[in-house]
Amino acid sequence: MSSPANRLALVGYGRMGRLVEELAPAHGFEVVLKLDEFNNQEAAGVTRENFAGVDVAIDFSMPDVVAENAVRIAELGVPLAIGTTGWLDQLERVRAAVERHDAALVYGANFSIGVNAFYRIVAAAAQAFAGQPDYDAFLYEAHHKYKKDAPSGTALRLLDAVREAGYARPVDVATQRSGQFPGIHELGFDSAADTIRVSHTARNRVGFASGALKAARWIMGQRGVHEFSQVWDRLD
Repeated sequence: MSSPANRLALVGYGRMGRLVEELAPAHGFEVVLKLDEFNNQEAAGVTRENFAGVDVAIDFSMPDVVAENAVRIAELGVPLAIGTTGWLDQLERVRAAVERHDAALVYGANFSIGVNAFYRIVAAAAQAFAGQPDYDAFLYEAHHKYKKDAPSGTALRLLDAVREAGYARPVDVATQRSGQFPGIHELGFDSAADTIRVSHTARNRVGFASGALKAARWIMGQRGVHEFSQVWDRLD
């Protein structure tokens, strides 16, 4: 007999939320609650009644509502995976609520497994060029015209990876918001002699949604606040 599905709440029901719902059964989840801008104004839908029996929640909402949703979900003791970006100025408020209620949260600039492997590739490249002053670094990223934050959360995480790897010189950053690009990120190093580029191109949003579902399954067994780029390779 197969084990019962984990009961999943979706916070935000745009394109990513609908895709997560579509993929959820293949990852062992049943969507039992869907909150959007119509039934969750000012986090009004995050109630003990609505979340009764919910095992875990995934947030793909909007940056300006993430923190309030996350604080209230932590108060309910429900584990949460946040795929929304552009809210990290509120991270300490959210962290305090998670720790106060002994809850669990995983967040990330990008839940794609490929992108998280790419962070490590970028770090290795940055380390290689850190001591080569003839090479200037540049970062380019492109997303669809509906994406609000620029640079993207992924681009900012890539910049962190470059710095953490010891590359201390300026990195020129260019962003593009047009069309339907799911996501393109490229780091390059240029000199008079040659140019080196490493890049990641998303073909669709499936990688993001699948990674979010894997993160949701993982966070159910945890406590505290976790950043996805630090835990992605522990997922089954």
